[in-house]
Amino acid sequence: MLTKWEELRLVARCVAGDDRRAFERLVEEYQQPLRRFLLNLTMGNASLTDDLAQDTFLKAYLGLRSWQGVARFKTWLFRIAMNEYYGYLRRNREILPDDPPDSIPVDERVDTASATEARLDVERCLSVLSANERAAVLLFYLEDKPLKEISRILDMPEGTVKSHLSRAKVKMAQVR
Repeated sequence: MLTKWEELRLVARCVAGDDRRAFERLVEEYQQPLRRFLLNLTMGNASLTDDLAQDTFLKAYLGLRSWQGVARFKTWLFRIAMNEYYGYLRRNREILPDDPPDSIPVDERVDTASATEARLDVERCLSVLSANERAAVLLFYLEDKPLKEISRILDMPEGTVKSHLSRAKVKMAQVR
């Protein structure tokens, strides 16, 4: 994992010298966690995940000069990913960010016939959550992010993140 100083150095090389290898290093470092987060957020839709990840990295590259370095690069990158995901939802009018994801067509989900029982349980639990609740749960439990960083990524107060996590726990506990 890159330190904050290594991130700053790589971004500086990208901005000052148009060093694409430096950005390639950032992509290599954060591609897997970002794709995992988006895959879970999109309920297993691999093609949508690929599109969102590609758009996220493209926007990050084009907007590198706007990154102020206050938050970690990874936090900034995940925020861009959330914006891309919300933009996708708005463009396709599938789900509003606080609505449950019941309207995602079954054929766009992962082929659960070969998935393990645990994966089915997790998918079932995540499917009852709103987009914000699902994002908070994924960032907190899967990505092991602290509340402060989740607050920055989701662009909401820490108390709201805690509320989303609490509501999500209640909803997931009721899934049978």
